[in-house]
Amino acid sequence: MSKKDYYEVLGVARDASAEEIKKAYRKSAMQYHPDKNPGNKEAEEKFKEAAEAYDVLSTPEKKARYDQFGHAGMGGATGGGFGGGFTMDDIFSRFGDIFEGMGFGSMHGFGGRTGGRRMTRGSDIRIRVKLNLQELAKGTEKKIKINKQYICPDCKGRGAPSSADVKTCDVCRGSGMTMRVTHTIFGQMQAQTQCHACGGEGTIVSKPCPKCHGEGVVKGSEEITFQVPKGVAEGMQLTVNGKGNAARRGGVPGDLLVVIEEEPHPDLQRDGNDLIYSLFVSFIDAALGTEVEVPTVDGRVKIKIEPGTQPGRILRLRAKGIPDVQGYGVGDLLVYVQVWVPVKLDKSEKEQLEKLRNAPNLTPAPSKEDRNFFERMKRMFS
Repeated sequence: MSKKDYYEVLGVARDASAEEIKKAYRKSAMQYHPDKNPGNKEAEEKFKEAAEAYDVLSTPEKKARYDQFGHAGMGGATGGGFGGGFTMDDIFSRFGDIFEGMGFGSMHGFGGRTGGRRMTRGSDIRIRVKLNLQELAKGTEKKIKINKQYICPDCKGRGAPSSADVKTCDVCRGSGMTMRVTHTIFGQMQAQTQCHACGGEGTIVSKPCPKCHGEGVVKGSEEITFQVPKGVAEGMQLTVNGKGNAARRGGVPGDLLVVIEEEPHPDLQRDGNDLIYSLFVSFIDAALGTEVEVPTVDGRVKIKIEPGTQPGRILRLRAKGIPDVQGYGVGDLLVYVQVWVPVKLDKSEKEQLEKLRNAPNLTPAPSKEDRNFFERMKRMFS
């Protein structure tokens, strides 16, 4: 099933401001919040769908990529997006500030913020993946092994051997924030600051896990499988949600950012969604006509060279190029015919050509259109 447009999900225009997008998400989150819709799976899916849309549209880099490439530009990873591998905990952890003041209490254990408690997020990992022309045209599944931080298997990310070894901070009482009072000429001023004792996490590990030393994450490698949609291009960046570095002590994982590189093809050149092939034929084949094979992303195909084909002619093979990444059709294969003139001739070849030098039909007689170089260029790209 195809995904709904993110702007449609939040009910905002494509030129909506950041504040309008945030306001729309807050309204949607209020409508479909689990506390208001207990046991309603459809509301829960809409809640996740709205969070996924807000995650993209509230992040300038992701929003720009989405505006240019649509859902294909966000990556085709399995389990990507809030509607896939992300949990309700992830939503409340990442967007806890959105839910503050909504009157939903403690978020019923969904990992929401309590007061100003700070939730950590793992860092993103950026890699480059080379794709050949066929992979770019057809799409592909890639399996890569990367070095990253992942959740400690011994303590399950707690940073301690058991839950009993994680204590609520006595200084901030689990809020992650403390109130500081300063005296000024205008009187007493109060300000919230991050708790110095727990670093804003609201908890303190009394007995650190021996494997991760209380961090909740360890270094290692992971094999990740993701889908590359057809039609991607050099420099496009795909996002595999939640497959970056794990966050310490149960925070939100970062993303894996996959930058696309194109491997050069020995025969074909890419121009947008079109492919270009330079076909060299002898002047005899150009004059008499022939049948030749040309390469495509699907293999070699035969095309007919009509008698009297002129140098510079473009033969267009419809839908033999690269699919549009957003699904708007397929490009063409443009075969650029060039007549090859021999640079060396033996004696018998020269004698045969000399006999034809003054033949009436071999004397150049270009038309007005043939004389105009710029008209030929216009024909080439029309």
